[in-house]
Amino acid sequence: MENRRILYGRRQGRRLRTGQQAVLEEGLARFGLPRPEEGERIDPARLFPPACTRFWLEVGCGGGEHLAWQAARNPGIGMLGAEPFMNGVAGLLAHVQRDGLANVRILADDARPLIDALPDASIARAFVLHPDPWPKVRHHKRRFVQRVNLDRLARVLEDGALLRLATDDRDYLDWMLEHALDHPQFEWQATGPDSWRERPEDWPVTRYEEKAVKEGRRSWRIPLRRRPRAAR
Repeated sequence: MENRRILYGRRQGRRLRTGQQAVLEEGLARFGLPRPEEGERIDPARLFPPACTRFWLEVGCGGGEHLAWQAARNPGIGMLGAEPFMNGVAGLLAHVQRDGLANVRILADDARPLIDALPDASIARAFVLHPDPWPKVRHHKRRFVQRVNLDRLARVLEDGALLRLATDDRDYLDWMLEHALDHPQFEWQATGPDSWRERPEDWPVTRYEEKAVKEGRRSWRIPLRRRPRAAR
């Protein structure tokens, strides 16, 4: 699959304070992943302590609240994250440092090269939570949730693995549903109207969601499951 360096949006926001910059540099030296080269393959088991026997992936982990929450409560899971916005990476690494998390690895870059480098059926759960909706029609091609990237995720997800999507943008919600439900490798796990409103116990509220609620925006959660591969 195409592995060109194409990044949309900002890489850096407000200037990091000296302490934040130190956390970023020290954290990336310990927990950061180099951007995989095209054709490179990564064995996730080699990235984590031996106690980590399964691996989850978060695409665009923002400030890291969700990824760090999951890592703290699932010490046997190796948590892979990808986030190109450096202020967000600094936030995640602050959580990692504060909570003493050894089961987090972060690529401070676009998620696609990381996904392409992972082995088939190597990821037990994936998250794409509140990605940039790119609301202008001419920018819709920049949206992460589209067929080519769902193909990427379908390849690396185990049979029966969960894929959790979320957005607070109604247009992107319709887009997500259209593309996800049209994909042959995913099935929607919603069982009725309450599936939109009920939050699973292991799906925490992030700072971004709290901000959205305060601004009058509603969040929608889309639980999907990777269909079993056809027997060979």
